[in-house]
Amino acid sequence: MSHPTRRRLMAGAAAAAAVGLAPLAIRPALAQSAYPAYAGKTLRVLVGFPAGGGTDAIARLLGERLREELGATVVVENKAGAGGQLAAQALKGAAADGLTVFISHDHTISILPLVVKAPGFEPAKDFVPVAGFATFVNSLALGSGTPARSYADYVQWVRSAGGGKGVVGVPAPASVPEFLVKVLGERNKLDLVAAPYRGSAPMINDMLGGQIAAGVGSIPDFIEQHKAGRVRVVAVMGDKRQAVMPDVPTLAELGVTGFEDVPYYGFFAPAGTPGAALEQFSAALAKVVAVPDVQARLSAMGLTVGHMPGEQLASRERAYAATWSRIIKASGFTPQ
Repeated sequence: MSHPTRRRLMAGAAAAAAVGLAPLAIRPALAQSAYPAYAGKTLRVLVGFPAGGGTDAIARLLGERLREELGATVVVENKAGAGGQLAAQALKGAAADGLTVFISHDHTISILPLVVKAPGFEPAKDFVPVAGFATFVNSLALGSGTPARSYADYVQWVRSAGGGKGVVGVPAPASVPEFLVKVLGERNKLDLVAAPYRGSAPMINDMLGGQIAAGVGSIPDFIEQHKAGRVRVVAVMGDKRQAVMPDVPTLAELGVTGFEDVPYYGFFAPAGTPGAALEQFSAALAKVVAVPDVQARLSAMGLTVGHMPGEQLASRERAYAATWSRIIKASGFTPQ
């Protein structure tokens, strides 16, 4: 083989090698995730209520979108019971690596420590707020077998048909809904008894079956059955009517004031979770809830969507707990 020919072959091989090596050199940069604490790992999302309820539906929607955004496997784990207490205890015992988070609303984080002597966790000590994503309102709904069509109808129906006595379902004992039942009874001079359930799903099943005439729960819990006409939401908490049911008046409009502060939804992690993991999760959640389709689906569930960084969620939680601490003390309730 002549020297020119050999030189041409060697040059061609070197060029081919250069072409082959170029992609290898840039692959690490392309593969580098914006979420190294989560990419390729398994994220466990704890839910304190049964499958089929509002919180579970929200967790599964966000879990699917977080899977796509984080590049992680997301497992939704229902640890139902005691108003989310079991899930909160599980969070406390989880590794502080960012791979276990708890999706919770106000009840478990703000209310349980006010009504249970030994819940098995201290939010300020054992948890760190990661990010919030929505607020919502609680509401009074009437079951399928209740002839009343409005709040005023229901009050009159209890007076006449029930002799002034009635049973109202609530999704957890010693919860905001239970205290609301107590206030509604006092304001209307009725003997209303709260019947606590292990979550909203079994409560609504009994409402649909006619076992109880009414229930108090969140709009996300009732929205689908309300739209279908199987239950009737007749009053909502908060300082304004809800976009998903604009014809339903607020309790303040009906003369029941003091329930204008609205609860929240957020994610919490074990205390000691690295700041980088918290920041990455919060950033991913902000992107997820900004997606129009996700916003539309959460709004249709009755949520007011808006990303809250961890510090803002912590401030929201403290303010809500302070409000309800006053209400609970005024009710004469003794922590159990």
